[in-house]
Amino acid sequence: MTKTCAVLVEEFLEKSQPVNPTKLKFTGVGERDVYNITAPFEDDGEPVIAGRVESRDSEHSKVYFFVNRDSVWTPREGAPILELQDPFVTRIAGELVLGGVEIFPHPTNADALSWRTSFYKGASISELKPFFKGPDGMKDLRVAELKDGSVAVLTRPQGEKGGRGKIGFARIPSLKEFSVEVVEEAPLLEGQFGEGEWGGANELHILENGMIGVLGHIASFDEEENRHYYPMVFLLNPETGEHSEIQLIAIRDDFLEGASKRPDLVDVVFSGGLVRKDDGTADFYAGISDAEAHRITISDPFNQFEK
Repeated sequence: MTKTCAVLVEEFLEKSQPVNPTKLKFTGVGERDVYNITAPFEDDGEPVIAGRVESRDSEHSKVYFFVNRDSVWTPREGAPILELQDPFVTRIAGELVLGGVEIFPHPTNADALSWRTSFYKGASISELKPFFKGPDGMKDLRVAELKDGSVAVLTRPQGEKGGRGKIGFARIPSLKEFSVEVVEEAPLLEGQFGEGEWGGANELHILENGMIGVLGHIASFDEEENRHYYPMVFLLNPETGEHSEIQLIAIRDDFLEGASKRPDLVDVVFSGGLVRKDDGTADFYAGISDAEAHRITISDPFNQFEK
């Protein structure tokens, strides 16, 4: 039976709760907000965060790369600034792979925007070059290198195939075979989202046993059309496509109070990334209410899948 967001929240509240909520501080971007960040990743020997930078009254954002200076994240000098939303990172075949959502004028509606997921790769941030654009209208397209060097592809079609948004999975020998056709034809994972609810993958962790630990989000509307986004995880077997049930790892109340882009976005936690630690915990980085970036410490949700 597919579990709704309401049921998943009830189950989550029965577990041990996250601790150490922190609001990340950013500088160097004027009055703009920084949210929907990645977890820190290493580039040229230092931790870097990629973050969505945007005015409160706009959807036109840029992705900046930030480095930590005296507990404040500041734009890295000389780093590129990309015309993207919602960045994500991974490493494949020894290269840094970065992606995000690119918006552009809708092809048939002059008053609307469309979007797609765009990918860059290079030896480092300074060498990133564009190499792939996903299908028009698809966000939350993710890739990761598996133990044998092949590449897992997680998709999120909407419309006739995916409704409000469902997760698909495909496997390709390498990024050379990454194509729009592969993305569009990826079979959907069954039974993940209830009627009217949706979700997507945000970050893929390849576990010691070769399985994929998926960090993602599941979302719904309430009767007043407010959005509710919850960070979640599940296990995916790349050999068979079988997957575990979705589990929540946090809710908005676990984070500090803060600003919101709009009243309907108050209860939005958008998964950024997990930094797994040797003590059995993980630092979880997230975008909050489409206006801020926060971090909490949780029990490592992928440890259960490695036993």
